[in-house]
Amino acid sequence: MVRRLLLGCSAAGSALVDHHVSGDDAAVVTDDEAWVSTLRERSIAVVEADPTDPSAYPDEAAIVVVAGDDAARNLAAATAARERYPDALVVARVGDGATAARIDALESVADRVVDPTAALADRVCDAIGVDVGAGEGVESTEEGVESGIGDTGERPSRLVRTLRELSGPLLVVAHDNPDPDAIASALGLARVAEAVGVDADVCYGGDISHQENRAMVNLLDLSLRTVDGIDLEDYGGIALVDHSRPGINDSLPEETPVDVVIDHHPPRGPVDGTFVDVRPDAGSASTLIEEYLSRLGVEPDRALATALLYGIRVDTRDFTREVSGRDFEAAASLTPHADESTLERVESPSVSPETLRVFAAAIDRRDVRGSTLATCVGEMHDRDALSQAADRLLDLEGIDVTFVYGYTDGVVHGSARARGADVDVGELLRDALGQVGSAGGHADMAGMQVPLGILAAVPDETELAAVVEEFVGERFFEALEDRRPETTGTTPDGRGSPYPE
Repeated sequence: MVRRLLLGCSAAGSALVDHHVSGDDAAVVTDDEAWVSTLRERSIAVVEADPTDPSAYPDEAAIVVVAGDDAARNLAAATAARERYPDALVVARVGDGATAARIDALESVADRVVDPTAALADRVCDAIGVDVGAGEGVESTEEGVESGIGDTGERPSRLVRTLRELSGPLLVVAHDNPDPDAIASALGLARVAEAVGVDADVCYGGDISHQENRAMVNLLDLSLRTVDGIDLEDYGGIALVDHSRPGINDSLPEETPVDVVIDHHPPRGPVDGTFVDVRPDAGSASTLIEEYLSRLGVEPDRALATALLYGIRVDTRDFTREVSGRDFEAAASLTPHADESTLERVESPSVSPETLRVFAAAIDRRDVRGSTLATCVGEMHDRDALSQAADRLLDLEGIDVTFVYGYTDGVVHGSARARGADVDVGELLRDALGQVGSAGGHADMAGMQVPLGILAAVPDETELAAVVEEFVGERFFEALEDRRPETTGTTPDGRGSPYPE
């Protein structure tokens, strides 16, 4: 059986013959007469024929490399090879004069596509100290990380180079109290690291309290560590996923040096790291991780594929919130590898009494002003219940913005949601509470954390809830008035008002 089949003739093809394509299990198909003679003199099996003609191919091949100079012929050869060997690994060179449409077509039939010109430019820029940016020219600015110029094909090679240059294993850190997207993307990045020969551990701070998150971890038997007891000195590198700054919503010291950052949330400021990929146009971090797995030819196992697919579905609210074409493509790629029956079980877990209590408190204490609803649930023990309540309350008729908040362990936590609103809730929370805590997120999904500070000294629980409501809620509504002075609908009389009609 022919294990390695080389189609076409080029300088790259010649180098492959010199180093890899030789022996009884290798063959070459080319119509370059001079090269045919050279290969035969070296006792390499060669067929003088058009490399795009499948009738010239051997009966079987495990790996096919398309290495011609001409882009059109490379596409034709890759297409023929894919049809002839559906289970083979097909690696194709882009070729000279390739258009964007031709590259897209090549990527649809080949497992891996190589562009030597782009790779050379990347290496030259790296050698002379020019930062071409993470992927689409991602560059750090005072406002954060934003898109510029560049080629998305550069990201995988830059990530692999960063990982291989680490002095030891990689620690992948999800944000505290991780959601499905953070868990899945952390595990996915660890899989990428292991695929390139770098050991990796995944850790998180806080708790996995949301019933669906616990169900995902348990049913998929996912391997995670808590940050407690981890010695950072044991690792050669630190990676952050689904957040971008150490010490902000994770349990790392703020001064922790970071090597890799992969996130989809708009950053609040400059993002430091050897490799930084922050793309707010993506609906989830899992989407970005799937892109790396796909471009590097790393097939996720069933558990990882299921987790990544669930992470995308949760963060995009089943493709109805902050969704992009990239999210659909990632989900389509993951679906054949995912376990749909497990997903159904994860999405239908039992609801804890604490979650129901938070829902009840959110409804009972709601403050509706126009089309905006804010509610303080008081002391709570399940922070994930806040986001669930914010999502559910958004279904109320006449409501397009919700903000649910409560406190535990000396910190006020909150989640905001918007649908069809004329305000950006990420910016709204930053305006309202960014000066006294941590706040931000997307236009229709955001969160905040504010230390209770001296407010915690209020002895009576009922009084404390009222004080927190006045401090946090009024800041929220004041910031809303500044951003949207004209609201629609009626203004019911606080928490005792009926559901809006």
